[in-house]
Amino acid sequence: MSATKPAVKKVVLAYSGGLDTSIILKWLQETYGCEVVTFTADLGQGEELEPARAKAEMLGIKPHNIFIEDLREEFVSEYVFPMIRANALYEGIYLLGTSIARPLIAKKQIEIARKTGADAVCHGATGKGNDQVRFELGYYALEPSIKIIAPWREWEFKSREDLIAFAEAHQIPVAKDKRGEAPFSVDANLLHSSSEGKVLEDPNVEPPPYVFMRTIAPEDAPDKPTIITLGFEKGDAVSLDGKKMSPATLLAALNDLGRDNGIGRVDLVENRFVGMKSRGVYETPGGTILLAAHRAIESLTLDRGAAHLKDDLMPRYAELIYNGFWFSPEREMLQALIDKSQEHVEGEVRLKLYKGNVIVIGRKSAKSLYSMNLVTFEDDRGAYDQKDAQGFIRLNALRLRTLGQRDRG
Repeated sequence: MSATKPAVKKVVLAYSGGLDTSIILKWLQETYGCEVVTFTADLGQGEELEPARAKAEMLGIKPHNIFIEDLREEFVSEYVFPMIRANALYEGIYLLGTSIARPLIAKKQIEIARKTGADAVCHGATGKGNDQVRFELGYYALEPSIKIIAPWREWEFKSREDLIAFAEAHQIPVAKDKRGEAPFSVDANLLHSSSEGKVLEDPNVEPPPYVFMRTIAPEDAPDKPTIITLGFEKGDAVSLDGKKMSPATLLAALNDLGRDNGIGRVDLVENRFVGMKSRGVYETPGGTILLAAHRAIESLTLDRGAAHLKDDLMPRYAELIYNGFWFSPEREMLQALIDKSQEHVEGEVRLKLYKGNVIVIGRKSAKSLYSMNLVTFEDDRGAYDQKDAQGFIRLNALRLRTLGQRDRG
């Protein structure tokens, strides 16, 4: 082991069971000579996770050092839903599907490190992306003295061929479809899937159809619209078409509806926290429906001042999540404000799903601030005296008139 590397006794590795993290597992054993604990999280990525257990055992990990946890409900209720309450969009378009999963994984790694007596944690994020920042800010926030191993910033491998050669030398199975360069990289969970790199690197080239895995093309969606009703309580979706559902079950159902109607595709160029621009193709079918519905129920139930303040703060909140500051005091402060605003955000929203579009066609709430008496063009029974508007306008025009008089000399 290099003298510059810290001494590590036991490390908790975020382990998918795939080729890259299997190589990392063996590399940790060789490079650090340490005991490895694997942690595999089910965040709704749609893959069978038990093979990860068998793969870890094959690579010499003892059964008591293999952790596989179903985190779908916690992911949606404690991370996705709080973010939806804020209507969070990074740079006005990205629903933060990858960003919001990282703090939960980091939190669980630290919990397992404490449980097993590990003195280090390890992730498989590259040295060019945002995920390394998100993971490590989470680790440090929760366990300030933890040692962090980031293999992609340390090892000497320069190419895919180097990784394959290492795998073969250590009897790590390499599937045929893993031998060449992957056409693009993928991250997926219950909220979204993201595809980046390789065939997607030129932002002026349309993504090939095979990139999309969560949605059908809008032009292939049914010619007949799908009508659904979402019910909300305290800003969170709680029912679909009158049926109460758990957070993860509801989001999964919305994903199916979004998929079948070609909803949730985004092709964007974003500004990474590390300083470069990157092009990504993201699919967030259920999240796209959820966001549109949440904004619709807020339009009835939120006071103008509260709604506009939320909109002012949202970009800052979204940026904190994108940059990895979920566990920061400023994110928690903003969350408290956002959650306070949701006390009366309840009711039902009716939506039309049609060929890539989410169209609000109705909304109702027992806590509605919308008044038919005030907005009607018919007799408002004295609810609003139109003559009052004259003084209101003159007072608001006072400074403009004063400026105009000065500027006209």
